[in-house]
Amino acid sequence: MERRRVVVTGMGAVTPLGSTIDQLWQHLIEGQSGIDYITKVNKDDFPAKVAGEVKDWDSSLYMDKKDAKRMDLFTQYAVGAAKMAVDDAKLTINDSNAARVGVWVGSGIGGMATYEEQFRKFMDKGYRRVSPFFVPMLIPDMAAGQISILLGAKGINSCTVTACATGTNSIGDAYKVIERGDADVMITGGAEAPLTNMAFAGFSTAKALSFNDNPNTASRPFDQDRDGFVMGEGAGILVIESLDSAQARGAHIYAEIIGYGSTGDAHHITAPAPEGEGAQRAMRQAIDDAGLAIDAIDYINAHGTSTPFNDKFETAAVKAVFGEHAKDLMISSTKSMTGHLLGAAGGVEAIASIKAIETSVVPPTINYQTADPECDLDYVPNKARHANVDIALSNSLGFGGHNACLIFKKFS
Repeated sequence: MERRRVVVTGMGAVTPLGSTIDQLWQHLIEGQSGIDYITKVNKDDFPAKVAGEVKDWDSSLYMDKKDAKRMDLFTQYAVGAAKMAVDDAKLTINDSNAARVGVWVGSGIGGMATYEEQFRKFMDKGYRRVSPFFVPMLIPDMAAGQISILLGAKGINSCTVTACATGTNSIGDAYKVIERGDADVMITGGAEAPLTNMAFAGFSTAKALSFNDNPNTASRPFDQDRDGFVMGEGAGILVIESLDSAQARGAHIYAEIIGYGSTGDAHHITAPAPEGEGAQRAMRQAIDDAGLAIDAIDYINAHGTSTPFNDKFETAAVKAVFGEHAKDLMISSTKSMTGHLLGAAGGVEAIASIKAIETSVVPPTINYQTADPECDLDYVPNKARHANVDIALSNSLGFGGHNACLIFKKFS
């Protein structure tokens, strides 16, 4: 079977750094942080005090009030980012192509805020006060479902739930749908709105979050003093399509997707496998899928969560896969600026990787102050770097031992 080439023709994002692609990218290359003291929960109730909140969300730009009231915030973010991406791609969905346009959008947690609100109503006033929209607002697949309904996309409609690897797995799985010919266009990525009391409580008791109460230094990937991740929220969505479809439409092509790898650690529910063994296999899989030599990769957008184990083992994985070339790679964690968007992270970081290829600017890892002997690669510290990027690799690693990797290439 002939493998069809797959390209990126549209992008949309809702993030702590802004809710347009231009805002997101400008703030990333300026090294600005979207992290501040959390306002969506009472910070005095938790040891973690900071988060990456979306500050400028206006659902009325993307949907009517009635539809918005029937969506959890993660679904609103997904729909908004999807509409941005479809508009950016100048894609018209109608009877002539709807059955060949699919949606593959995931969420790591789904409607946490909806669950908490409706559970309180149930406990206080009984089952009759629970919203009839409770289940449709809660379930993670409803982001994909609502995108399909509101945009009229009638092709394959699916949802990946692989914790922090969700966005990357979603894009990779959608890429394979087009590559094998089951759709011509896919709207794909991830969305998350996890800034709730129970999510904050769970990650706090798991000691996964940074307890550093300074928003300017709490997220510090690969720094020796890192102590946990900073939770964020938002969505990152791509429109991807077959090269034939894009060229027939005269679409602008941002980049080509050429490789995808996905593996399991079979190790631990939260801790990564020693030496990043599963991440190593995911990167090798993606490189093999792309048919590349290891020295062809110019830039890695790292998972880079700012947790002690992740950054250490991701570094070890890069060294194991790339050998001597690891020293020449530019690596950065944009989570230093956005926080960790969980299921949305892979979508937003795919966008950052594509923009690095498009603009020849590599975003920095900010808050990098104290070198860690076990994290001794080039993390593009604190300041963006002008450099040619022909090929970029993006890593996402999730609880449950999920590892996913995408490779993007400058289109020619």
